[in-house]
Amino acid sequence: MSARPPMAPLTPQLLLQRGRPKTNRLGKIQSLNLSGLELLSKHLDPNLLGRLKRLKELDLSNNLLETLPANLGLPHLRVLRCTNNQLGDVTALHQFAELEELNLEGNPFLTVSDNLKISYLLPKLRKVNGKDTASTCSQVENIDRELTNRVTAHWEKFLATSSPEEGAAFTKSAVRDVCYGPESLREFTQWRVRMIAEELVASGGAQVQESDIPKEPPRAAAASKLRARTASKRPDNVPFSLPSTKRVRASLPAQTEGRPRDSGGDQAALHLEPLHFLQCHSRNNSPKDLETQLWACAFEPAREEGHSGATSQTVATCGGETVCVIDCQTGLVLHKYKVPGEEFFSVAWTALMVATQAGHKKRWNMLAAAGLRGMVRLLHVRAGFCCSVIRAHKKAIATLCFSPTHETHLFTASYDKRIILWDIGVPNQEYKFQASQLLMLNCTSVPLRLCPVPSCPDDFLLAGCEGGCCCWNVRLDQPQKQRACEVDFVFSEDSKVSGQRVDGLAFVNEDVVASKGSGQGIIYLWSWSQTWAGRGSQSVLPVVILARLQWSTTNLAYFSLSTCPDKNLVMCGDEEGSVWIYDVEHLLKQPSPLATTLQAPTQILKWPQPIALGQPVTKTMVNTVVANSAFTYLTALTDSNIVSIWKCC
Repeated sequence: MSARPPMAPLTPQLLLQRGRPKTNRLGKIQSLNLSGLELLSKHLDPNLLGRLKRLKELDLSNNLLETLPANLGLPHLRVLRCTNNQLGDVTALHQFAELEELNLEGNPFLTVSDNLKISYLLPKLRKVNGKDTASTCSQVENIDRELTNRVTAHWEKFLATSSPEEGAAFTKSAVRDVCYGPESLREFTQWRVRMIAEELVASGGAQVQESDIPKEPPRAAAASKLRARTASKRPDNVPFSLPSTKRVRASLPAQTEGRPRDSGGDQAALHLEPLHFLQCHSRNNSPKDLETQLWACAFEPAREEGHSGATSQTVATCGGETVCVIDCQTGLVLHKYKVPGEEFFSVAWTALMVATQAGHKKRWNMLAAAGLRGMVRLLHVRAGFCCSVIRAHKKAIATLCFSPTHETHLFTASYDKRIILWDIGVPNQEYKFQASQLLMLNCTSVPLRLCPVPSCPDDFLLAGCEGGCCCWNVRLDQPQKQRACEVDFVFSEDSKVSGQRVDGLAFVNEDVVASKGSGQGIIYLWSWSQTWAGRGSQSVLPVVILARLQWSTTNLAYFSLSTCPDKNLVMCGDEEGSVWIYDVEHLLKQPSPLATTLQAPTQILKWPQPIALGQPVTKTMVNTVVANSAFTYLTALTDSNIVSIWKCC
């Protein structure tokens, strides 16, 4: 006797039971609550739900939906709630042309691009996640207008060399070449570019008029009037999602001392143009706040897979009680996360592959942030919420670092003189993390900077500490879960110099380390492999110095140097608002570098802060400077609450 097939979760009886008003006919139900039934997308039967001809309100919250069927047939639906699902696409919402209110909170795979798609697809929508949609509508109109102009111009260029019959080739080239707006909106702009291009091809190349956009779905006249009113209130140069922070776009050329030289000694064309100066970390959004100190920034991993270490044009910054995510091209503050009473000292990105209930894999860029309270907060930036909090240390966390080979492995370094390696795991169905402790590394002083060794990241971890530069064995196939420092590195035979603070540490390539301390006026370039080869059984090891770079002689501490390995660059700020840039490619190529000679910086970038800010700044220290992997954007942070963003040409 064959097994009886499982009963479908949705039946006419269940709909009648959960529907309102109470009736014995599906066609009379106006409000339906289907929340908390563990429904999958395949359970939403269009033949059954299509019988709800008068349905105005539908609640699908707290289920396991990844998509919505494209033909549910609910022509009068006004309110839709889909919170706490796994939706990854919103285009099916186009079928609900009368929708006025929508809630999609708790769907972590949806991004800011999906928010814009929703505004485009639903002309009568008034509220999304409880918020008015007017400003989003205005943004969509502005983007659409610009994309239409750019696609039309691209079509004219295309016709100069190709035939109008090659429509598919034009659409493909338009999607590839027509760009506008921040990278975080790239998915939306490509989606619209494809639609506009296909429309041009279908019309035989006729000019697309603004009034014709979008033709599918049609715009309601009331919605167009609302959006026109909204746009008239907002100046064109004020970004949509920017909070009330002081924001200045600099038009001044960067003041520089010296110019980069190539390996042959000729001048190279490296030019940095100041783009944006932001006060996005101000307490109470006050433009008078020049006291909040900014501590760290990190560029988001690139979305394209297969290029390890590549970063995008989106940068996370932290300082005070705020973490901000900024698009460097536009200066837009895309996301802002605030914890009253916290002071964030460090941020670090990782890219996770997360499996959905249906077995599909999604790529998450997760941001970790930590500081004064000793807690690590795991932020799903694009969905806009904190997934989990790890109570990592009893004292403040100085810095964070993800493993380059294990995306769930996170190092936390604290003022309790401990470094802990965590496995944060992957999120569960409720998007919570269950972190576990893998190792505890004991320090003799406070660890300030962390660097896994690129040639053997699963074996050794370097740390710049208040008492010097130290190294630990971090292999997980060994039984000891608590470990002491294996080696202290020293930079001089003079005992007075050894053991001094190392507050700057980064790898220039897989072998060469850049490190510095305060008061010495030197950045050391030294070889990991040559130094380690001479270890033997020593616990204190002199480093093999390849070059000495001239830097500020300040006694002030905590200027964090950084490197751009793809370009062989070393960068560090100073106490006077300058950024020192070193092109070290020629030094690395020399067979026997003159380690005793101080190498001058290739370029010193002077920041025109008083003019750009419009008010005097009594003191400015650039304590952090970081560039993305392609060296197209550089972000510098100051102790006077200013984020400066530079375009590298």
